[in-house]
Parts: sequence; structure tokens; C-alpha cells
Amino acid sequence: MEQQILLKELATEDLHFVKQVYDWYVLHSTATFHTEPVTIDELREFIYIGHPRFRSWLILDGQQPVGYCYLTNYKKRQAYDKTAELTIYLSHDCYARGIGKAALTQLEEQARQAGFNNLLAIISGDNDQSIGFFERNSYFKCAHFKNVGEKFGKVLDVVGYQKEL
Repeated sequence: MEQQILLKELATEDLHFVKQVYDWYVLHSTATFHTEPVTIDELREFIYIGHPRFRSWLILDGQQPVGYCYLTNYKKRQAYDKTAELTIYLSHDCYARGIGKAALTQLEEQARQAGFNNLLAIISGDNDQSIGFFERNSYFKCAHFKNVGEKFGKVLDVVGYQKEL
């Protein structure tokens, strides 16, 4: 059966699914620097619903939600209006199936339509899977912050990857 990956605009009722996916990474990985599960209200602080430019989506495989993605402010200053930070999280059992690539392609098109010309991915320095994913998709390393986070007793770097659309 052919895979059909679609982005569906995120709605308030989808935040419970988003929380479930995100909290798995909080508890089991350094992909996020949150150290404890988040509340729905905390999610709303960085995942916008109904914003005209900084939009969020469920990633669907057919009708089944398998992750989420969003565009957010790089910094909340007008000079950065053509730049967005992007985030993609897949359910932890949905890797290596082409879902991330299909979602990223659609997310980049959404960014173009919203008038963005630069996308940034901010990644934990030890997240080799995510780093490799963005490098394979024509993002280049543009920043490296050393020893700026700590989780699970490990001191962590943060790297930035950029793509000009």
C-alpha cells in the first residue's frame, strides 16, 4: 500500500496527541531540553494554533496521526520576519519510513507561501539522527553553541542548521 503523508492544520483538540508525542521525547531523549512532561498550556506557548504565519500541523499517514510539525518565530523582532524556526516530531516508532522527508517538503512549501526565505532548525548537538536528516535535505550548519544545556547528567551542545528557500 502506498504511503500518503499529509499535513493537517493543528486544532486545539490535537494538542493531547502532540503532548503524548512530545512527552515521550522529554522522558527518553535529548531531542528537547524540557526535563519534565509539559502541560497543554505550556505547549501553547511555542506551538501556535490559528496564527496567520506561524502555523502548526499534524502529520498524517493516511488518516493516522504520526507526528506534528510547526513554524515558529526565530526571535520575536520585526527584523526576523522573513525567518522561521521549524520543528518536526514523529512518533518514536515512525522513523526510517520517509515520513519526515515528506513532511519537511510540505513544511518548506508552507513556509514559502507564508513569505519566509530562511528556515532554521535548532538541534541538540548529540542528536545525530536529526542532524543527518537536515544535512541530507540541504540544510547547512550555521551555529554551534557549546555546553549550553544539561539533561540526564550529560552536558549538551546545541547546533543550528539553515536553509535559504
